[in-house]
Amino acid sequence: MPTFDVTIAGEVNLDLILYGLPEQLEPERELLAGGMMLTLGGSSSIVAHNLAALGAKVGFQSRIGDDPLGQIAVQRLAESGADVSRVRRTEGSVKSGLSVILHHPTWRNILTYSGTIGELSWEDLDFSYLTDARHFHLSSFYLQSKLTAHVPELFRRVKAAGLSVSLDTNDDPQDTWGPPIQEALRYVDILMPNEREAKKLAGQDDLEAAVAHLASIVPLVVVKMGKDGAMAQRGKERFTSPALRVDARDAVGAGDSFDAGFLSAYLRGANLTESLASGNRAGALSTTRPGGTEAFRDQAYRQKFLTEHSR
Repeated sequence: MPTFDVTIAGEVNLDLILYGLPEQLEPERELLAGGMMLTLGGSSSIVAHNLAALGAKVGFQSRIGDDPLGQIAVQRLAESGADVSRVRRTEGSVKSGLSVILHHPTWRNILTYSGTIGELSWEDLDFSYLTDARHFHLSSFYLQSKLTAHVPELFRRVKAAGLSVSLDTNDDPQDTWGPPIQEALRYVDILMPNEREAKKLAGQDDLEAAVAHLASIVPLVVVKMGKDGAMAQRGKERFTSPALRVDARDAVGAGDSFDAGFLSAYLRGANLTESLASGNRAGALSTTRPGGTEAFRDQAYRQKFLTEHSR
């Protein structure tokens, strides 16, 4: 039996979230925030953290800089139960990544120092470690700049070792959505975009056309639709699940939390309807506290929420 349920290679960093900001950020002014949260960020590490919190055995490989912020991020991830023994700490001028999120009631700015987010390379990968699992997941396709060109070969190798593969590309900061994504999709078993990402990946303005195109390439396409819940397309079969209505505080990391909830159920053998519902519960749980992992760190709160919303 493999050591892990899921392995992930990706970024680990912190998010600094500022709340209660003025609507207009005037230059040359010292503007005050009403609140803040320093929390685990990075799509890859949020998925890993929340999968582990939900009971999956998770192996995680990454790079951090020789700085306190990277060490804090790895410690937070380790507290979830995820294995971080393959996180490499490197010296030099490139420090651990950091996102500063300026949170407004209906929108947000995200300012990111990429740092080591894009530093994980093909040469860093430990394939004996990554393939000691049933499933491999990749997030932040376009942010992992030193790895992106090698992702098709990465997927090919883990699939050859018998693993299934899921991919959440997240956004492309350059908005080009170019190669090698099309080649990488040939090896993906589960594609997990949001609505915008699905349309961008397919080169379509219409969501239905985008899903149909992607479903002709990938066996299972799972689309996160925010307040409209989520859908899954497997060939010609369509499955849907409504969103939960909760008192949402912060949507940061909700999509990554959905990924964790969906994969946690799906890899335990749940059907697609149940897996979508599990993803929606995890995404909704994430929104009730700041950042993508804070609601998962509180075991009693997490269990109470998931139990109440499973009825």
